Amino acid sequence: LCFAALLREANPSVRAAAGNRHSVFIDGEGRLSSCGTAAQGAEDEDEDEDALPSVLGHGEGVTRLNTPTRLLSTLGDERAVSVSAGGGHSLALTAGGAVWSWGRGGFGRLGHGDGQNRLLPKKVEALVERRVVAVSAGRRHSLARAADGAVLTWGEGGLCCLGHGEDLSNQLLPKKIEAFAGRRVVAVSAGPGHSLAFTADGAAWSWGRGSDGRLGHGNAQFQLLPKKIEALAGKRVVAVSAGGMHNLALTADGGVCSWGDGNDGRLGHGNREGQLLPKKI
Repeated sequence: LCFAALLREANPSVRAAAGNRHSVFIDGEGRLSSCGTAAQGAEDEDEDEDALPSVLGHGEGVTRLNTPTRLLSTLGDERAVSVSAGGGHSLALTAGGAVWSWGRGGFGRLGHGDGQNRLLPKKVEALVERRVVAVSAGRRHSLARAADGAVLTWGEGGLCCLGHGEDLSNQLLPKKIEAFAGRRVVAVSAGPGHSLAFTADGAAWSWGRGSDGRLGHGNAQFQLLPKKIEALAGKRVVAVSAGGMHNLALTADGGVCSWGDGNDGRLGHGNREGQLLPKKI
C-alpha cells in the first residue's frame, strides 16, 4: 500500500467511543451525541471535582444522560468524522481535519493552553495549521496524528506518556514528538499512562509508564521517548490498541499479540499471567 492508503486503512472513522463513564457517538449527518455520567469514580480520586457536567458536552447542569442525546454544538458547521473518549474528556475530529475537545481540562489535556474545564466542545486552535487525521484520548493526555506525518501530544507529562524525553512538564498545547522525525507514523493509541504507535515499516512503538510490562520491552521501566518494541520485529504490525494495563497488536498475517497485566484473563492466553513481552494469542 502507498502511505496515503495505509493511513486511510489504519485510521478508519470511529463513530462510537467509550470512555470510563461516558460514551460519544456520531450520527449519519456528522452530529455528536453523548450519554453516561459525570460522577467521579475511584480512578479520579485525585481530581478536584466530584462531578463535572463538562464530560458530556451538554453544558452546565447536565450530569447524567441515560440515552444518547445530541450535543448542541455544531463544531463550526463541520461534520464530525471520528471521536475518542478518555477518562474525563473527549476529542472529536472533523472532515476538515480540525480537532475539538471538551471535558476535564486539568493537566492541559484539552490542548487550549490552560487547565480549564470545557462544558462544550471547543476547537483546538493550536492545531488549525495542521490537517489532523486521527486522535486518541487517554486518561490525562491526548494524541493526534497529522497528515504531514507529525505526532502531537499534550496533557500530563509526569508519566512520560507524552514522549518528549526529559521534559516531563505538562503540555498545555499540542507539541510535536521530535523522536519520530524522519519516520512515517501511521496510527497512535493512548492508554491511561502510556502511548502506542506504529510506523509505515510495520514497527510498533511504546512509551510512558511501564508498570506490569505494558510497554512490551521485557521490563517494567518507564520510557521517556518512543521505543521500538523489538519483540515484534519481523512481524508487520497493522493496528495497535492501548488498554488500561495491557495492549493488543494486530499483525499483517492476521495474528493478534497481547502483553501487560494478565489479571481477569484479559490477555487471552487461557490464564491470568502477565506478559512482559508481546505474545501471540
